[in-house]
Amino acid sequence: MEKLIATTIFESLSSGIRLDAYRLLVRQGHVGMVAGEIATALGLPPTNMSFHLKAMVQANVVTVTQEGRYMRYRANLSLMLDLIAYLTEECCEGQPEQCADLRAQSSCSPAVLPPLCCPAPKTE
Repeated sequence: MEKLIATTIFESLSSGIRLDAYRLLVRQGHVGMVAGEIATALGLPPTNMSFHLKAMVQANVVTVTQEGRYMRYRANLSLMLDLIAYLTEECCEGQPEQCADLRAQSSCSPAVLPPLCCPAPKTE
């Protein structure tokens, strides 16, 4: 991932409304939601939500597909995983045991954590 893409993602999600919308879409997974459902769930006027969704689509944080007269939005989870990998790819470089310690301290499920940066050294 390039630094420009990473900063674009962060800028897109720097609004509390957009962050709430993204997290809502993450919970929905591949099913996604139509704009009106998102607005209702967040207690926002549809026109306000459309503005935020458009910005998120431009940043590629969410994808959109047309379904008849509705637009269905989905979180771009692969992009977010790429961002996490970009942010952590140099974690504990050369000292993988430190990464393992940090993972153990995380409140995240191990299933959603990125892989350790490097294999543990072999002991003989």
